[in-house]
Amino acid sequence: MTTPITPTAAAPPAPRATRTRKKLFDWKLLIGVLVVVGLLGLSLSVGQYNILDTDDGWQMFFTTRVPRTIALVFAGAAMAMAGLVMQLLTQNRFVEPTTTGTTEWAGLGLLTVMYFIPAATVMERMFGAVVFAFIGTMVFFLFLRRVSLRSSLIVPIIGIMLGAVVSSVSTFFALQTDMLQNLGVWFAGSFTDILRGQYEVLWLVALVVLAIFLFADRLTVAGMGEEIATNVGLNYNRMVFIGTGLIAVATGVVTVVVGNLPFLGLIVPNIVSMFRGDDLRSNLPWVGLLGIGIVTVCDLIGRTIIAPFEIPVSVILGIIGAIVFVSLIVRQRRG
Repeated sequence: MTTPITPTAAAPPAPRATRTRKKLFDWKLLIGVLVVVGLLGLSLSVGQYNILDTDDGWQMFFTTRVPRTIALVFAGAAMAMAGLVMQLLTQNRFVEPTTTGTTEWAGLGLLTVMYFIPAATVMERMFGAVVFAFIGTMVFFLFLRRVSLRSSLIVPIIGIMLGAVVSSVSTFFALQTDMLQNLGVWFAGSFTDILRGQYEVLWLVALVVLAIFLFADRLTVAGMGEEIATNVGLNYNRMVFIGTGLIAVATGVVTVVVGNLPFLGLIVPNIVSMFRGDDLRSNLPWVGLLGIGIVTVCDLIGRTIIAPFEIPVSVILGIIGAIVFVSLIVRQRRG
């Protein structure tokens, strides 16, 4: 006796692949661009020198205010993106150049160049700062790879400790060579001294921003860890080397021209990630815009709160960054 064969139900069609990547440009980004452009316009209009009623007003405008505003753009975008790359490579949201000692290493390199070459040009000082920043960042990465840490909160603490050691060496070196005052000025983190002819080296960080955008997908894969990156055919060590180089160039150049901008690379990527997730490529324009916006707002506050004097941007950024840093720690502990 044969059993009748019942026709099987047709298999449902396979669902179409949904697009999970967010759009790179949309109307929200356009609004953000307009807001940042408005802040930059306000920055151009704020100053103690009357450019309208003096004969050399427009000359002063293009000598001081325009270079200062351009420096705000480059420094804000570069340090925010450098913090994002560092957080990817370390798989830790609490690290950035000022919490891993990279800025202190750049300062030590700047001090070393000024000691051996007193009449060093801006490019020579920048080269020394970049080389030392690269060495310091690699030291930090190698330390993380050799030591297993149970808590992500220990990573920035170790970075701050390493930075404090390097800063102590720099301070001792500066004391012995009568350059302590210069060291304090370099780490003030202020745009007061930005003039035409002194800020042009910041155009180099535009190349860093472009390189980060080109390597965005590979950096995202590298941020998943060495094992996963190797399994998908990515040269993990090469990407770490490239990422470290980009961080070092951005930190070194900004340290030489502007100074220390604490916590900027910590604040911006975390805020963007909270609202947009972790898609690096689509987040990059937002990271750059928010970095520019925060630095510009802090600069405007520093220029107006005790006018005609100025408060360094690093002071205001340090206050805001410390509050955000503590809030992130509390938020993670509750989670």
